[in-house]
Amino acid sequence: MMKHVLFFGDSLTAGYGLNDAEAESFPALMRQKMRAEGMPYQVTNAGLSGDTSAGGLKRLDYWLSNPVDVFVLELGINDMMRRIPPAATLRNLQAIIHHVKAKYPDVKLALMGMELPAFIPGESAAEFRAIYKKLADANQVAFVPFFLQGVAGKHHLNLRDGVHPSAEGYKVIAENVWPVLKSLLQK
Repeated sequence: MMKHVLFFGDSLTAGYGLNDAEAESFPALMRQKMRAEGMPYQVTNAGLSGDTSAGGLKRLDYWLSNPVDVFVLELGINDMMRRIPPAATLRNLQAIIHHVKAKYPDVKLALMGMELPAFIPGESAAEFRAIYKKLADANQVAFVPFFLQGVAGKHHLNLRDGVHPSAEGYKVIAENVWPVLKSLLQK
């Protein structure tokens, strides 16, 4: 039976605003890389635009109804944008990780970290910046410290909204994330 990689996230996983998310989104580019390497994985894009960590936790069971071998978690930035306390985001993301591991004990997890620009002040911003490293360390999961590395703040790699990556931006993300994901797929 073909192994299954589930990409679980928000608009950054869904491919919001792309002309062809089936071909240009982050999960689609990862699928292309897997195929190029001869890795026979089924890829599911469970990205939902606007989703928060609490929303992800609520919809998780639906996506775990089929066996998952690799779970890629990319959630939380919408929490910060909606001023949800970082402690709640941390709790929700931890609950998602725990739930996935409880259902599929042999699952391999990858956490996509999110950062805020240094110019955003305040205690909440500092707390938010620490969430992902704390989760990665506590759960011993593969970790990409900043999912939007090399793309955030670069107009030519984002849509007009300046927030969501363009197809070209996702190519940069794919190059950054692929080594981490590939190491999980080869284990």
